[in-house]
Amino acid sequence: MSSTARPEDGDTPKTSAPGTSAADPLAPLAALPGVPEAVESVRKSVDRVYGHRIMRRRSSEVSAEAALRGARATAAVEGVDWALEEVRRRSDFGAESEARTVGAALRVTAEAGHLLDIWQQSPLRVLARLHLVAAGGVAPEDTVGRPRRPGEPVDGPDLGLELPGADEVAARLEGLAQLVTGSTKAPALVTSAVVHGELQVLRPFGSYNGQVARAAERVALVGSGLDPKAICPAEVGHAELGREAYLTALAGYASGTPEGMTEWIAHCGRAIELGARESAAVCEAMQRGAA
Repeated sequence: MSSTARPEDGDTPKTSAPGTSAADPLAPLAALPGVPEAVESVRKSVDRVYGHRIMRRRSSEVSAEAALRGARATAAVEGVDWALEEVRRRSDFGAESEARTVGAALRVTAEAGHLLDIWQQSPLRVLARLHLVAAGGVAPEDTVGRPRRPGEPVDGPDLGLELPGADEVAARLEGLAQLVTGSTKAPALVTSAVVHGELQVLRPFGSYNGQVARAAERVALVGSGLDPKAICPAEVGHAELGREAYLTALAGYASGTPEGMTEWIAHCGRAIELGARESAAVCEAMQRGAA
């Protein structure tokens, strides 16, 4: 399986951010009851897909299909649940609101695959780029690719959470950037779940925050070495688990309690496992000659 070998989770080199404490800020989350078991379950699920014989010679095809399915799913989480074949055949994504949502999902998911090197050095640049790709040509030009300013509205589905002020957003984004570029040894599941949850709670942009958050989760999983070929689309799992479960788990993250954080991390773990299962089914179809 040399052609699909992956570095160990957490082995990706990271630079130390100035002013970052020597203590790992995510270590307490990684040690919460139930989290180590979720981490291990995710790793086994991902390893099973990477061990499939199809991955030895057709991994690029599996990655492309995972990206398409992930894009369809991230739009579904936003409430636009198109059939996969409709997404596959469609060429016009600017005609009306639902089509624009799906088009943004396709663009953001594709762009995420090109931003790994920048993510490890400047995650805020990546977030700005993801929002630009999602919202460019749709949102007001002066709001695209930058965090919202005081008093600016946020467009998107209601998450049932209080919207943080712009000053809090700026401070927490900086903290998130230091976390990503720092020296955390936390497992990929924990790190990616925090990235996703923090961005959804903050909603730092005027639009497309959910799609940016899930794309950033994708980048974090790839960059960790857990899923370097991006074949385990967590977006598929988030859609399959359903919006109600997604919002309930996200509220747990927003609460900041140990129980809430555990619930969110476990939810993200289940989403990754379902994404891995989706790609395993793709591999099986390819092996049978059905795809």
